[in-house]
Amino acid sequence: MGGATPDVSRRTLVTAALLGAVVAAASGVAWALAYPQSSLPVTLVRAVSDCAAVVCLGLAVVPMLDDERYRCELIGRATAPLTASGALWLVAELGRLIGTAAQTAAVPVWRLGLPTAVDFARETAAGRAGMIGVVVAAAVCVVALAAPRTPPLNLVVAGLAAVGVTARLVTGHFFESALGGLAVAVHILAAALWCGALAGLVLTVRHRGQWARVLPRFSQLSLWCVLALLLGGVVGAGERLGSPAELYATGYGRLLSAKIVVAAVLVLLGWRNRSIWVPAARAHRSTAVVSRSRSLVELAVMAVALALAAGLAASG
Repeated sequence: MGGATPDVSRRTLVTAALLGAVVAAASGVAWALAYPQSSLPVTLVRAVSDCAAVVCLGLAVVPMLDDERYRCELIGRATAPLTASGALWLVAELGRLIGTAAQTAAVPVWRLGLPTAVDFARETAAGRAGMIGVVVAAAVCVVALAAPRTPPLNLVVAGLAAVGVTARLVTGHFFESALGGLAVAVHILAAALWCGALAGLVLTVRHRGQWARVLPRFSQLSLWCVLALLLGGVVGAGERLGSPAELYATGYGRLLSAKIVVAAVLVLLGWRNRSIWVPAARAHRSTAVVSRSRSLVELAVMAVALALAAGLAASG
């Protein structure tokens, strides 16, 4: 029931490759906008890690959007992509932890000794936050590979992924601001849920009837996510920026401006899909191919937004 046919597997690999290219290109743009405040390798690794974590969250959430009798089917289909996303997340988190340790110690990565890396992970806030990400990503991999895939355990995976996507807040620019930290946490979780759930739809929903059941519920979820991420983003930006001039005069501000533009495109695209695509899918007038194509277009724009967000975090 949960196995993937060769055509589906090939299609998934092509989709992953295309979205990976989008993330890589957007990471390059993010680095250029923030230069010289950020590093391209740091931005790229962070973008890969964040995207993998978001996909893990979405794959755990999507089965909850279907009717109860169909949830186990979607959980089964999510097993392979969840395992792959969890493994990618783990590798990226390890790379990010090692890279940050080397940067802090002011040595090249290849000269970073194990004792220095261990001390960094144990003694610094950035290191401990990085270890949270590594442990959570490893736990997601273990659950996906070894544990029985049941709805309650799926909730555990969703909780782990949510912890993982917000772990870095303890060392970000909002660490000393309770209001700013809360706003950004809401913003990040809402964005991760919105983007991740759409990725989960692309990876697990195959038939017109499934799109008819799941897409309207995703549309309702995404509406609340958009409201939460906009509110959290406005409050967080207000806490972070000293003046409107920073939106073009600093690397962080230029990245934030680009992210605002992409977010506006996403909101307009989501509104159009909610007005046209969702009613058609609910009435079975939209084929699975059309639904998947529309999802991929929106997901590609989301990948750009996530890469810009990674650039923001790296430049802060």
